[in-house]
Amino acid sequence: MTEETPPPPDEATRARLEALPPHVVGEILGGQLIVSPRPASPHSAASFALSVELGGPFQKGRDGPGGWWYFTEPELHLGPDVLVPDLAGWRRSRMPVRVPVPHFTLAPDWVCEVLSPSTARIDRTLKKQRYAREGVEYVWLVDPMLRTLEVLRWHEGQWLERGAWSGHERVRAEPFEALELPLEALGFSESSEPG
Repeated sequence: MTEETPPPPDEATRARLEALPPHVVGEILGGQLIVSPRPASPHSAASFALSVELGGPFQKGRDGPGGWWYFTEPELHLGPDVLVPDLAGWRRSRMPVRVPVPHFTLAPDWVCEVLSPSTARIDRTLKKQRYAREGVEYVWLVDPMLRTLEVLRWHEGQWLERGAWSGHERVRAEPFEALELPLEALGFSESSEPG
């Protein structure tokens, strides 16, 4: 994928980002400020549940290989863009120490976007393009309303679908194949059942 890198956002755009109230999420994509509402409960439940499932085996090394750092809603300053994925993970081989910083300039190895009606279009297009540009290897798209998980891997200039699952399946999804993940563990509830 080739995309011209837009110029960095101007100071006024950065100032507007920093002045946003805490009940919204702000990102800068292509020099434009994008403001989204804070996640609703199905979105938050899925994000939290996934972090719990992955944290033990992959961050703490409990019943799993370890080797990862995870962050919830980290602010990523990648080139001219400011992105806030729902979850992001770095292999410790690339980030040996978890340093306290206000934002990250090192692109993660994996991101998860939990889709909601207000963010799905941006997550599937603009943000995915930026992740590709910065060399993020894996993007997971979780839709709590449709009860689905899609796994994409960036390889040789394109996103490859590595799997798509729904409902009550148990999956081994890249790059965390060491864990059999029951999709029910993503916090999918009866209230998020598609109607």
